[in-house]
Amino acid sequence: MGSGRRRGLAISYAAITRGALWLLTASSWVALIEPSPYEISFLLVVLVFAVTGIRFSQRLLPLAFLLLAFNIGGLFSLIPWMSDPDAVRFMAVSLYLMVTAVVLAAIIAEDSLRRLETLRKGYLFAVWCASIAGILGYFNVAGLGDSFTLYGRASGTFKDPNVLGPYLVLPIVFGLQHILIGRCGLLRGLLSISVPLAALFLTFSRGGWGNLAASVLIMVTLCFLVAPDASRRARIVALTLATLMLAAVALTIALSFDDIRAVFQERATLDQSYDQGVTGRFGSQLRSIPLLLDAPNGFGPLRFRWIFNQQDPHNVYVNAFASYGWLGGFAWLALTMATFYIGFRLVFRPGPTQHHAIALWSVLFVTILQGVQIDTDHWRHFYLMLGLVWGLAALPRADGLAR
Repeated sequence: MGSGRRRGLAISYAAITRGALWLLTASSWVALIEPSPYEISFLLVVLVFAVTGIRFSQRLLPLAFLLLAFNIGGLFSLIPWMSDPDAVRFMAVSLYLMVTAVVLAAIIAEDSLRRLETLRKGYLFAVWCASIAGILGYFNVAGLGDSFTLYGRASGTFKDPNVLGPYLVLPIVFGLQHILIGRCGLLRGLLSISVPLAALFLTFSRGGWGNLAASVLIMVTLCFLVAPDASRRARIVALTLATLMLAAVALTIALSFDDIRAVFQERATLDQSYDQGVTGRFGSQLRSIPLLLDAPNGFGPLRFRWIFNQQDPHNVYVNAFASYGWLGGFAWLALTMATFYIGFRLVFRPGPTQHHAIALWSVLFVTILQGVQIDTDHWRHFYLMLGLVWGLAALPRADGLAR
């Protein structure tokens, strides 16, 4: 009787923890307000796991140490600007995101497969909500255009379409992967990602489009390489070609509308007016480098825009040195290199979580590279992927096979 009660209690604990994790990613679709529901849900996750138990592996120490060094650099850089509430808030968000990555990495150490699936399902729910808002806004349904668009592009429940676009990528990659490996049929899989795909297109975010294309290419390649036999590889090739054909048809239909085609043609060019010239985005980044070489403490959080014409760095590596000083900048570079090392090792490790690792790493790798054209250091979904990849990599090989 006693063992039966303990087993029932364990099941209820598992349900509570998975419920909290589902709510975490399911609430991530609202980013227009601060603190967002995601922040509140994370506090619930911390509370639940503080009660039910959480294990911190020593293999997570590099992640924790490098993120801590990054933020300590930011705190030193903040000292001259403590009277600026925006700068203080900026650093508070950075510290909070550091904690989310480390805690999520530790959470994956137990019941890995079920928890990953729970997070994935919550994320899929969230992107549908954000996508529907973006589509309704783009077409100005019920007068929602003012709330859910920016510059004539779908922004949904995000402040910027250039953030909404990359946010939608991970569940789309998971959906396409499920088609390729046979977890669901072609039509069912495409239906599950149809609305997020439409919303991603309507963000007209070059970074979002590029992120999806590169992430899918890497995911397909890795799935092909780890496929156990020739028939599975043939399936991946055939379904990839079929999906590309359907995507081409959908794009052709979308571009048959004059308004959509006009914005697409404008956004599809690699160079925009604000990128060009000495005072453009890339010119400002180049001009900042000599100044940063003489500023061990950086410019201070959010001070880049004060020096360069109200422009943000739009480069996470420049921003790391500008807002977090040399300590933070070098810590971010070291974290990037360490993540590359563990990520590429992880995807070739067999086990029940291998395909989850492939999807996560494909998107995280591209998002890291995308940091050269946008500031990703405050993207919640970036820290989510970072924590999950490090958490999976920290699992002992035997655990990775068993869970």
